[in-house]
Amino acid sequence: MSSPENTNVLRLNDVIRRFDRAAAGFANSDFVHRQAFDGLLERMQPMQLKSERILDLGCAAGAGSRQLAKSWRRNHVISLDISSAMLQQARQSKSQLMRISEVRADATQLPFVSGSMDLVVANMLLPWIGDLAGFFNEVARVLRVDGLFLYTTLGAASLSELRQAWRAIDEDVHVHPFVDMHNIADAALRAGLRNPIVDIDPLVVSYRDLTSLFRDLTGAGARNCQQARFHGLTGKQRFASLRRELQSRFVDGALRIELELVYGHAWGGGPVQPVGEFRLEPSQIGRRRR
Repeated sequence: MSSPENTNVLRLNDVIRRFDRAAAGFANSDFVHRQAFDGLLERMQPMQLKSERILDLGCAAGAGSRQLAKSWRRNHVISLDISSAMLQQARQSKSQLMRISEVRADATQLPFVSGSMDLVVANMLLPWIGDLAGFFNEVARVLRVDGLFLYTTLGAASLSELRQAWRAIDEDVHVHPFVDMHNIADAALRAGLRNPIVDIDPLVVSYRDLTSLFRDLTGAGARNCQQARFHGLTGKQRFASLRRELQSRFVDGALRIELELVYGHAWGGGPVQPVGEFRLEPSQIGRRRR
């Protein structure tokens, strides 16, 4: 069951299938991912952090991992994604001199030792996470104390033009809900991360034709994977209605798609212990004297 702050209930197999299909051409439609990652790196510059191991969660085709490897040449970068096709693209695109390893795994079930990562990055991954609490619990677990977690995601008002156009046609779920940034910060705190900071940059993407819009959405893997979505075919008639609704929103020959780029970071504080459990280091165990 999803928590109240996260209504993003996904079909995981659909997510994998969408991104497997998008992998080969992802670099042609990942401009939002690239801009978000550039902003993430810019925000990282003033932070003082000594690191050896960097985990790139939801690495997609690996562009972000390659940037990290170039900026932190002595670090080992681990590129993690649930799509094997994306990881194949990442593997083929990296230089042999880069210290990058690819791992296929679910970001809510990380196959790493607790406290083993100095820096964890998640660029545009949160819209594809159904279990928000589980995700942050895993990040808090693998991140060392005083390590750094940085992420980007989309704000709640993103893609409102598409959402409004579909609502004029039917009541089905067509566009993913995006979690409010305050709820994300709350989830980070509950998982044991410290001092979460969140800010937003607006981004407007203008399209001169709808074909380009649909091509970019498909190319970036941004298709509907909601469990609550209509599971039949959309049909030519409903799709034609959608095009008419969107066309009516053109201004001066262009459709403006507004996005909220959410940037956040938090520091590792160690995972929160379950109620009734206590952690005790071996050095704290004394010898009983008779």
